[in-house]
Amino acid sequence: MSIEIRTCKTKPEVLLFVKSQWLFYKNDPYWVPPLVADQMKTLDKEKNPFFQHSEMELFLAFENNEIVGRIAAIKNTNHNKIHNDKIGFFGFFECINNQEVANKLFAAAAEWLKSKGLDTVRGPMNPSQNDTLGYLSEGFDSQPVILMTYNPKYYLELTENAGFGLAKTLYAYLLDNEKYMSDKLKRMQNIVRERSKVTVRSVEFKKKDQFLKDVETLKKIYNEAWEPNWGFVKMTSDEFDFLAADLKQIANSDLTFIAEIDGEPAGFALALPDINQVLKHNKNGGLLGAVWHLLTKKKKINFARIIVLGVIPKFQKTGIDSVLYYECGIRAKRNGIRFAEASWILEDNIMMNRGLTVTMNGELYKKYRLYEKKID
Repeated sequence: MSIEIRTCKTKPEVLLFVKSQWLFYKNDPYWVPPLVADQMKTLDKEKNPFFQHSEMELFLAFENNEIVGRIAAIKNTNHNKIHNDKIGFFGFFECINNQEVANKLFAAAAEWLKSKGLDTVRGPMNPSQNDTLGYLSEGFDSQPVILMTYNPKYYLELTENAGFGLAKTLYAYLLDNEKYMSDKLKRMQNIVRERSKVTVRSVEFKKKDQFLKDVETLKKIYNEAWEPNWGFVKMTSDEFDFLAADLKQIANSDLTFIAEIDGEPAGFALALPDINQVLKHNKNGGLLGAVWHLLTKKKKINFARIIVLGVIPKFQKTGIDSVLYYECGIRAKRNGIRFAEASWILEDNIMMNRGLTVTMNGELYKKYRLYEKKID
């Protein structure tokens, strides 16, 4: 094969990078086309505040002037400051089932990262741990839920054959509202509410001033609650605002709520309606088509993703997590949500994995992998 690797720098080149994804999923019944506009915004170095502190280079692989693969090389400066290492990342990987193409893509990313003074490459991150990440490794028999990845199974083999080793496994649990609300959970949350004077309130979306205050509260909880986790990097204020503005467009106020103890914010949960159930019909990833499908099919959505559920360290031994679990179930049911995915969960997060299986009767139904490799 005569493979050429080209960088993408101009807006038309970045658009080509984004739209190339369609080439790899032509006959896949489970792939959900992303919104082109959303992908462009994520990669926009002027609009996405991630690039206020980090860098990225995009690469396309061509054979006979036809696209056969793509990859991004990412230097997350804040990650290396926090973890005191020299790790670079790869992301947005797509490739035909050909090891030579994959090897050249990984080599191009590694060479760029090495030029930035980095000694290890980890991924996929798209572009960071606060975005989508990982390869799907188990659970290829259903479509991905909102903001979760999907890929052909052979990507794992291409990556491992290129010399990458497993860095971490992530879990996704399937929850059924008919099995979820155990008597034990009801008792636990009642005891905690009475003992710790717990109150729960929805995040206010419609009142601008209150919404801005709530976003500040969510920032604080998120950065404190997840700080001990493997690979975690605190989101900057601008990054969090950027994400909040996006999620506000699809979030349900009733499924976004804060738990307080004696009036002090202690934890929060965010469950998003799985609009992938609708967007799977939006074949070309256009914005107008997405709006049309959402308007005409939104009532059919019966699935959600619990994307965030956390308690700040100060309150982690109060049992307040049981209140958050309970509220997720109650609020989902009154919004017509029968099923939910709780994802992603670190494989070694013992407390969260136990809560999902024992307390919420969740089924581990999908796994994702992150890989890493030393740069030669």
